[in-house]
Amino acid sequence: MGRYIIKRVISAIITIWFILTLTFILMKAIPGDPFMSPRAMQPEVKAAVYAKYGLDKPMFEQYITYLTNYLQGDFGVSFKKVGLTTQQIISSGFPYSLKIGIGASIFIIIFGISFGILSALKQNKIPDRTLMVVSTLGSTVPSFVFATLFLYVFSKKLGWVPSFGVGTLRHYIGPVLCIGMFSLAYVTRLTRTSILDVLQQDYIRTARAKGLSEKKVIIKHALRNALIPVVTYLGPMIAGLVTGSFVIEKVFGIAGIGSLFTTSITNRDYTLIMGITVFFGVFVVVTTLIVDILYIFIDPRIKYD
Repeated sequence: MGRYIIKRVISAIITIWFILTLTFILMKAIPGDPFMSPRAMQPEVKAAVYAKYGLDKPMFEQYITYLTNYLQGDFGVSFKKVGLTTQQIISSGFPYSLKIGIGASIFIIIFGISFGILSALKQNKIPDRTLMVVSTLGSTVPSFVFATLFLYVFSKKLGWVPSFGVGTLRHYIGPVLCIGMFSLAYVTRLTRTSILDVLQQDYIRTARAKGLSEKKVIIKHALRNALIPVVTYLGPMIAGLVTGSFVIEKVFGIAGIGSLFTTSITNRDYTLIMGITVFFGVFVVVTTLIVDILYIFIDPRIKYD
């Protein structure tokens, strides 16, 4: 297992380097620059600005400086938000996205797996058909439609939750539910399909033939193996939820990292775009690495060469 973990860590480092390099290349390939404006700068002013941010240097030298700074944890200063570093801007928005993402992940894991198990055990019965219809709606209806409907019913009509901001715990109910609907539907269907597949295996029939109770067969034998595909999906899902959703954050008026990322693209704020992109990429890579390591604890029969 130790050798496997080392290989996965090396693979993760290479992936992060690739993300850093690709992000840098794409940013430089975009036409224009952060200092374009309807009113052209004086040549001497533009040269001074480029020199200040190192944009007048050769591309390879900029790339080496970029990699060196990132390895030291320096994401640079924002080109548009004067006086603020990229770390400060990310730190201002990430806590909101983190709270929403963690809440949505807990909601999805608890109810998605529970609904999937119930649906599999009640196959082709009313609970199963009901959950499949609901999960189909959850996976096809856009999140902004859920958000708009939620605000109309629970905020405007019933007045149960606030419609804007993140001042109290109640402010997070809407964003958590709306951002999690698609993944909840997907996890429900994935868990159901996986459990039904596992229940057809020979070792399940053997366990039942030995006289084990149905509860013990499901929990001890079927569920552990059935959860492997679910855990595979949960890693990138959690990373995606935690790093924010622009649509949901915009509808509920939350200045999270998703909103910051979209604004940085509009403003051509290179350092902020690259900082958030790398931040998101590293988060996904690390989360996926943790999930891969968790496999062996879910099913000890898994062997790593």
